[in-house]
Amino acid sequence: MKIALLGVGVVGGGVLDIVDRRDDMELKYVLVRRDKPELGSRAVKDIDVILNDNEVDTVVEVMGGLSPAYEYVSAAMKAGKNVVTANKHLVAHYYKELVSLAKEMGVAFRCTPAVGGGIPWLKNLERAARLDRIDSFCGIMNGTTNFILDNMHVNGSDFGEVLAEAQRLGYAEADPTADIDGLDIQRKCIISANVAFGACFSEEDVPVFGIRSIKACDIEAAVSMNRVCRILAFGKDCGGRVSAYVEPVFVASGELEAAVSKAMNIISFVTGLSGKESFYGQGAGRYPTAYNVVQDCVDVMQGVKSFYTDKMEDMKPDNSAEKHPYYVRFAGSDEWLESMTLEVCGDGAVICDVSVADMHAWAAKAKEVDPALFFAGIV
Repeated sequence: MKIALLGVGVVGGGVLDIVDRRDDMELKYVLVRRDKPELGSRAVKDIDVILNDNEVDTVVEVMGGLSPAYEYVSAAMKAGKNVVTANKHLVAHYYKELVSLAKEMGVAFRCTPAVGGGIPWLKNLERAARLDRIDSFCGIMNGTTNFILDNMHVNGSDFGEVLAEAQRLGYAEADPTADIDGLDIQRKCIISANVAFGACFSEEDVPVFGIRSIKACDIEAAVSMNRVCRILAFGKDCGGRVSAYVEPVFVASGELEAAVSKAMNIISFVTGLSGKESFYGQGAGRYPTAYNVVQDCVDVMQGVKSFYTDKMEDMKPDNSAEKHPYYVRFAGSDEWLESMTLEVCGDGAVICDVSVADMHAWAAKAKEVDPALFFAGIV
């Protein structure tokens, strides 16, 4: 197998290291923006060099972002080349276009590292769906936010303090928006739901509430209920009505998700035949992510010529039937919230069962009144 690598940053550098140790793969080109003398003749700045080389059968994209990644990946498929990517933003945003194009061109399109980093989540989701319907999935899909929440619980630290520590350790970017606002998890949730349920969700369809506004008092509220705060992605198929959403959750202390510490991830699915299966590991990092990039390449080399599913139905998630109590901290007067309140809990309140759809719709408007609003499902 001859590979062209688009991007040689953190993950790309890991891919380079792993592939160079193997004798059944050759990394022929590395697309770079700036000179990289250490790469020698492998470094190229013109994508056409890669597209026009018939020896290159697989293109690995680890540039990140939407453009020019989308243009390059599309061009690679049109040139008859298989594509492996770790770019969850690209896959979630252009899901329909890329899956359709790969099928049309008869090339493999794989993105296992895009959801779960080093966890073989999508591949196992694909295997499960071959034999049975996926009833639901749920999980911690972002190491940065789990690191923050775990530290707030263990050390009693403030959000800002832990975020700064996460940035110092390299868990969080200088601009942490995608992590703390839940956008990174939302993209992974979309990809997971699309593969699990044969859907074609977009970013506009899947509601998300992040942890930007969480405070130490919210952690104290969770502890008072013998619970742990985590931010989770959910997907569920109830006989054709599919729900998908991302939100902070107060998880009972005895649950698996409550025990996941630091920057680790855990994702689970449920089927009728297998029951609940969970996948735990490092959700990010150079070598864990690069590991799954190269695993995808090995699958392609061994004959995989497809995406994880051939089903792709245009639909919107329906979160109206998913109901549970919520913890809400809101600095203001709100008639609806007051009518739903069961009890005061520290600086917030516990409200009765509310649909996910209604809760997220209310919060979107309530944040205009109180930007520091925070809520968490109680499940």
